[in-house]
Amino acid sequence: MAEPEAQLLLAVGLIEKDTNGDALWVWCYPSVTAELRTLLLRKCCLTDENKLLHTFVFGQYKRLWFYITTVEVQDSPALKKVTHFSIVLTAKDFNPEKYAAFTRILCRIYLKHGSPVKMMESYIAVLTKGICQSEENGSFLSKDFDARKAYLAGSIKDIVSQFGMETVILYTALMLKKRIVVYHPRIEAIQEFTRTLPALVWHRQDWSILHSYVHLNEEEVEALKACTGYIAGFTDSEVNSRPDLYDVYVNLADSEITISPVVKEAMTMGKLHKEIAQLIVQSAEDPDKSDSQVIKDISLKTKEILATLASLTEVSDGNERPTLNSEALKQKRFPPATENFLFHLAAAEQMLKI
Repeated sequence: MAEPEAQLLLAVGLIEKDTNGDALWVWCYPSVTAELRTLLLRKCCLTDENKLLHTFVFGQYKRLWFYITTVEVQDSPALKKVTHFSIVLTAKDFNPEKYAAFTRILCRIYLKHGSPVKMMESYIAVLTKGICQSEENGSFLSKDFDARKAYLAGSIKDIVSQFGMETVILYTALMLKKRIVVYHPRIEAIQEFTRTLPALVWHRQDWSILHSYVHLNEEEVEALKACTGYIAGFTDSEVNSRPDLYDVYVNLADSEITISPVVKEAMTMGKLHKEIAQLIVQSAEDPDKSDSQVIKDISLKTKEILATLASLTEVSDGNERPTLNSEALKQKRFPPATENFLFHLAAAEQMLKI
């Protein structure tokens, strides 16, 4: 059962850029902290020098999701002194399509009325009833946007067509809960790519590891470093010279994946990885298979690996969690790279004796 909107939506905000070129917070409901306002001003593209308009961006900061739709004001009698504005939503859940649809409606309302009051009415309607309807601005129904749909919205096939057999590096990094940094100058390319990666480890269905829009700003970097494993997207090429932030570095613009020396040992590739890589590529290249079928194929292989790992665990000392029996692992005489991967996977799954 999906959570009611009242438990997911946190706040709505409005940022305007006026004819003098100043971008300012104008209004929010019920409230947004000063720290978050500064962050969202940075994200909304109205403070950018390059004048590039990003119609929709999303990301995560300290377990809070933000969604921002920005529009240029043209021929709106209600907004004579405004050139652009951004509608910001903060929420507890990952669902870009849901919040893009809702912010578009709020934008249309603001363009027409030029007052936050009407927006607030629609926001409260969605908060309390999960629906807002109007003939001229379109209608929005929360329950049309299932979380699972959001998880499956990206294209695994596109990732495999770009990286081929090397996709297994991303798979391994995700399985071992490593830190992946993705660089591309275009935020749209980063968001599309990074949002799809958690589907490679579908058994976890954990999109909280996704930080799709990060700036090399001290507070943001510190918040990111506080997370164990993550996928972080950057549009600043300087991130390449920040090895403290990544175990695996993906230069999306040049289609290059680099493994940091720090994790070379844990990420050693062997026969098992080659098998997984071939399975991923064969499945993704099958024209009859949809993206969700490819995800299912990879997930079945993952379940097989996890079952192997589970067979090598034991429950001891009244401990509820099964832990890896290292002797049992050695007795299996797996190839060294396979044994190494299973050991590190047990560590990632918290199955090692402390």
